[in-house]
Amino acid sequence: MKIAIIQICSKLDPLTNVDKINDFIAKAKAETDIEAVFLPEVFYSMSDGTKPTPYLVEKNNEHYTRIQKMAMDNQVYLLGGSAATKLGDKVVNRSYNFAPDGELIRDYDKIHLFAVNLQGKNKTHIDESMVYSAGSHLRSFDLAGFKFGLSICFDLRFPEIFREYYTQGVNVFTVSSAFTVPTGKAHWLTLLKARAIENQSYVIASAQWGEHNEKIKTYGHSCVVDPWGDVIAECGDKEGYAICELSLERIKSIRSRMDMSPRVLT
Repeated sequence: MKIAIIQICSKLDPLTNVDKINDFIAKAKAETDIEAVFLPEVFYSMSDGTKPTPYLVEKNNEHYTRIQKMAMDNQVYLLGGSAATKLGDKVVNRSYNFAPDGELIRDYDKIHLFAVNLQGKNKTHIDESMVYSAGSHLRSFDLAGFKFGLSICFDLRFPEIFREYYTQGVNVFTVSSAFTVPTGKAHWLTLLKARAIENQSYVIASAQWGEHNEKIKTYGHSCVVDPWGDVIAECGDKEGYAICELSLERIKSIRSRMDMSPRVLT
């Protein structure tokens, strides 16, 4: 299964972000016959983290249909990426996963909300609970022989999520992200490799990169890590995309070497 990961510096205006993503998808498709495209966290509209974006997605509103249309117009599976979504009087950080015909395959609401207070040169204070309500359910889906488990950014730091997915038969994790620069430099790749190695699964991590506004600067370095912990695609320090191929045989080969099935402890 050939896929592309996209890395952008999302701004508040969704039209700017959507145009940029469509351009990268077109360029990736011109290189090879990709089936799926993976997007970063809050790709649709990036606020300053103190309040929700005014461009909130709701079922079948203009923002929902604009995201859906990206999958249909480009004839790809549009996966992993999230957008701020209104649910009644709450706002959630929701991952949308659309098929090329516009069908919503599965959505997922971010469970672990980011909270950090870093002092020093790169002072950073963010508390997502000021903006979002947390989700409470894991979500997965089957596609092209693979089983995908959904997660968003800060979820990466909670290995129990990924172990539970593993017991459910998941072999590909999506980690759409907007890691800040200090935490990204310190922990991003280490955590991605750990989740891949300990679960013998692919990890697809499309991330935000750059200075989005005066409050938020993200690390980038989107990548795909294979079940052995090897990085097989990466974007680095710039907007862009990367292409790679997922292999069921690679998963089977790695899993045949070591049994990583969890044991019940008493």
